[in-house]
Amino acid sequence: MTEPTQKKSPVLFLIRMVQGAIIGLGAVLPGISGGVLSVIFGIYKPSMELLSNPFKNFKSHVPPLIPVIIGGIIGFLGIARLLGFFLTQYPDPSVCLFIGLIAGMMPSLFREASEQGVTKGSYISLFVCMIVIFLLLAGLQVASVTIEANFVSYLFCGFCLALSVIAPGMSFSTLLMPLGLYTPFIEGIGNMDLQILIPAGIGAIVTVICLAKLINALFQHFYSIAFHGIIGIVIAATIMIIPFSSFVTSITSCIVNIVCLVVGFIASLLLDRFNSKVKAESM
Repeated sequence: MTEPTQKKSPVLFLIRMVQGAIIGLGAVLPGISGGVLSVIFGIYKPSMELLSNPFKNFKSHVPPLIPVIIGGIIGFLGIARLLGFFLTQYPDPSVCLFIGLIAGMMPSLFREASEQGVTKGSYISLFVCMIVIFLLLAGLQVASVTIEANFVSYLFCGFCLALSVIAPGMSFSTLLMPLGLYTPFIEGIGNMDLQILIPAGIGAIVTVICLAKLINALFQHFYSIAFHGIIGIVIAATIMIIPFSSFVTSITSCIVNIVCLVVGFIASLLLDRFNSKVKAESM
């Protein structure tokens, strides 16, 4: 190993930890998918290769992913309590910040989705998924469906959480919020409540074991169609969390929301530019 490489290694390790922390953060934040962030950071493919064939790829894939895993745990657990505070005290500005982050991700998402070419089927997939998810979430919202928080429901929370990591664009918060499970789940994570963490962990592990190979195969054989479908889901889920009413409540709230949208959008673009530089340096 050359001297420049040795000097770079700690820096790249730290960068990967930061990226892992951001992925963990995104896994908790409403409307944001840890899977989307892992795609943007170039971590999704090796992660799915490891999860779909853990014994075969353990030695080759685990060492490079160690800083990402460490950072992910820190980001996931560290942000939960803080997130609960901001969502309670400043719900609308917080959501607008998240929406800005998602909007800023769109150029990189379309770039990733078009990596292996685009077909008519890709756009059909995008619009069909967008319409289906929009109608589903709108229906849940209108019906005001809620589920009692118990062991079984936290198994479902774990399923949604794992799905948001292995399926780019799926945000577990988008599925849990309409069901009334998001707040108790996040509070349980922030308080390290084992009655919540254990069933959620079981649900997440079972989901990864059952679906990792299927989703990995789907992206390998129908990459553009699958990815554009995910983008449709992201668009629909994002529209559903826009706090429209807060924009007309007062001029102040409208201005604050717009500022948060712009800040989130710019931050996401800068993050994408930073990640592009990191990719170029590590190749």
